[in-house]
Amino acid sequence: MKEKLRQIREKALSDIAGSDGLARLNEVRVAVLGKKGELTAVLKGMKNVAPEERPLVGQMVNETRAAIENALEEKKQQMEALLLEKKLKEEVIDVTLPAKKNKVGHRHPNMVVLDELERIFVGMGYEVVEGPEVEYDYYNFEALNIPANHPAKDEQAKFYVGNDILLRTQTSSVQIRIMEEGRLPIRMIAPGRVFRADEVDATHSPTFHQVEGLVVDKNITFSDLKGTLEAFAHEFFGPEVKVKFRPHHFPFTEPSAELDVSCFKCGGKGCRFCKGEGWIEILGCGMVHPHVLEMSHIDPKEYTGFAFGVGLERITLLKYEIDDMRLLYENDIRFLNQF
Repeated sequence: MKEKLRQIREKALSDIAGSDGLARLNEVRVAVLGKKGELTAVLKGMKNVAPEERPLVGQMVNETRAAIENALEEKKQQMEALLLEKKLKEEVIDVTLPAKKNKVGHRHPNMVVLDELERIFVGMGYEVVEGPEVEYDYYNFEALNIPANHPAKDEQAKFYVGNDILLRTQTSSVQIRIMEEGRLPIRMIAPGRVFRADEVDATHSPTFHQVEGLVVDKNITFSDLKGTLEAFAHEFFGPEVKVKFRPHHFPFTEPSAELDVSCFKCGGKGCRFCKGEGWIEILGCGMVHPHVLEMSHIDPKEYTGFAFGVGLERITLLKYEIDDMRLLYENDIRFLNQF
């Protein structure tokens, strides 16, 4: 029995030392210490050992088990250390390489300008209102004093999706919807996307954005309109700009005007930016036509108001000195990163 234990110990230690992997090491452990292992078989044969020798044999069995287990653990740690070292060599991180940079986007120039417009008018007490892009012909034209055969209707090439339904050509339709609600007084701006069947070029697009404004209250005069738009122009383009109003015609306002500002590049002297005129056209405006108020169930004898509308892209092109409107829609990162 003693000789058998010595042989088991020597063979196990030799196999452990010669193991070339964790799998082989586990095989040695099972072959010696498993339920059907060699050392377990020795323990089962203790009944055949003389009683006076059993304590000594038992001690030898325990010593053999301890020696084999210690050798297994030591060999396992050596193998794991070698595997870790190999892994670290294969997965070396070169800290001298530049880190990967996350490309963070930013707001589109149109949205930057829209935020500025909203900030200015909200600061004056205006409310920002939105409406449907697919609109009834009534709200888009008739309620704005543009009947079926009116020449102004022909000037706006339209996208119809039904007999009386179209993609809105102006956000003025939102103003009609708000007036119909009858919650007076009204101070609002209506930004949004509009659609016209225009050819794409440097200054036109079938899809663009407008910001329409409306004020309806008692005792509103053209002086209020002039003061409001002059304050807007000074806040947006700078306090040094001058403004002038030129008579114009819009079916839904009377009297009507167009607002010009002195060129903020040359100070009104004339340059390439203002085409030598010294003035730049900004928007259209006027006092709300009495018939428009009547169609929205507002008494024009008690209430008056003014309205204005500005093309968002036009303001963006002016602010950033962009000479081609198409650049705003091409999503060229090289262009957009400039703003």
